[in-house]
Amino acid sequence: MAGRGSRLRPHTLTIPKPLIPVAGKPIVHRLVEDIAGVLNQPIDEVAFIIHESFGEKVEEELVAIAHKLGAKGTIYYQNEALGTGHAIMCAKDSLSGPAVIAYADTLIRADFDLDKNADSVIWVKQVDKPEAFGVVNLNDNGEIIELVEKPKEFVSDLAVIGIYYFKNVAVLKDELQLVIDNNIIHGGEYQINDGIKQMMAKGMKFVPGKVDEWMDCGNKDVTVDTNTRMLGFLHFDGEHLIDYDVKQENSTIIPPCYIGEDVVLINATVGPNVSLGKGCHVIDSTIKNSLVQTHVHIKNANLDNAMIGNHASFDGDFTSISIGDYSVLE
Repeated sequence: MAGRGSRLRPHTLTIPKPLIPVAGKPIVHRLVEDIAGVLNQPIDEVAFIIHESFGEKVEEELVAIAHKLGAKGTIYYQNEALGTGHAIMCAKDSLSGPAVIAYADTLIRADFDLDKNADSVIWVKQVDKPEAFGVVNLNDNGEIIELVEKPKEFVSDLAVIGIYYFKNVAVLKDELQLVIDNNIIHGGEYQINDGIKQMMAKGMKFVPGKVDEWMDCGNKDVTVDTNTRMLGFLHFDGEHLIDYDVKQENSTIIPPCYIGEDVVLINATVGPNVSLGKGCHVIDSTIKNSLVQTHVHIKNANLDNAMIGNHASFDGDFTSISIGDYSVLE
């Protein structure tokens, strides 16, 4: 999770992308919890590969995620964008035994039994346009025999989503060390796929793990859409999403919505598909399909497909806005 999240600016200028809340909880919090649910077994350690500039407060929050699962939390740094293979090797001291590796800008909904007889499980999702993704090629036994990046001709419609299980991740570590030692580079970076391909060439068994939902948080529009979809799932699951002490005056909340504590609504209609963080004030406004962080003041607005950062103020006619932390647009 060491990337700068440039496609999600201005929101990632002040907060690392994996810590941006979606439906009231930071992306990486949800991802770790979702993976833990799929594994359904004790977790010894959660290692986070971040950029050193994220700061001590962020590191403390991440370690707390691990502790919540009864696990050790470890922080590693990747200060140069040298690819997924390089990022994994930044955590080489933790690469032993069974492990899951995940990119922290994606969310999943999954319910399947992990095949612990396989050397590796690669999470995939059936997609409509496989030519835009990296996909897996399967043999007649349903095992993965090839990874193909953005195939021009149809290979399969199962896209790799960036979550992997390894029965013994030390094997991947050894193969990635060879990738680095031999300077095997694609697109100017060391890639996890080159390590995986070497494992496949040695006859190791790779199988797909299919997720029900795969939600991206790459840019503003898809992050707002992910917030909408996540609210729908949580509402269906019966999770309580609206703080009991929301102060309302002549206002309506249309579920599903997440509304944090100390929120004030005056002459407002909020929802469906809106997240309002702690301390937001919404006055004389209508908001739907939007993601609003904490301590934001919104007046005289009609928002749809909007994303607003923390401590911002908006009073205006624009509808589909994207403004970052501490911004004022009046």
